[in-house]
Amino acid sequence: MKTILILILALALQTPAVRAADTPAPPASPSLAKDSRCFELRTYVSAPGKFEALHARFRDHTNKLFVKHGMEIVGYWVPADAAKGATNTLVYLLAHKSRDAAKASWAAFVNDPDWKKARADSEVNGKLTDKVESVFLTATDYSPMK
Repeated sequence: MKTILILILALALQTPAVRAADTPAPPASPSLAKDSRCFELRTYVSAPGKFEALHARFRDHTNKLFVKHGMEIVGYWVPADAAKGATNTLVYLLAHKSRDAAKASWAAFVNDPDWKKARADSEVNGKLTDKVESVFLTATDYSPMK
């Protein structure tokens, strides 16, 4: 019985699905910049009635904490069109030295007592966001910003 189980396991390890997990990722596009920082595009959709409170938290607290934890603020935007979220969506871009640096910065940020207080104080009457998305980006070799 043991021999049969070992044989089944050995065969299972030869299936394409298992082998695919061991296959290295395809090479990165040659059009990616070799010297790009890691950029992070974040989109926040505010909870109903909380958009101005979200702006205030970024303006009064979050910006300082991003800088404190080594995150470079590239900019903040709000969609220009109502149908695209002009009344409830905040989009911003951060730059990090690397993906590992981003991970370390976020870990320090979420554990910072000043952030915990700012978040708790700003959410006394309910959470400020309904949805948060994060996308990490690498610049192309022809991008003016790397």
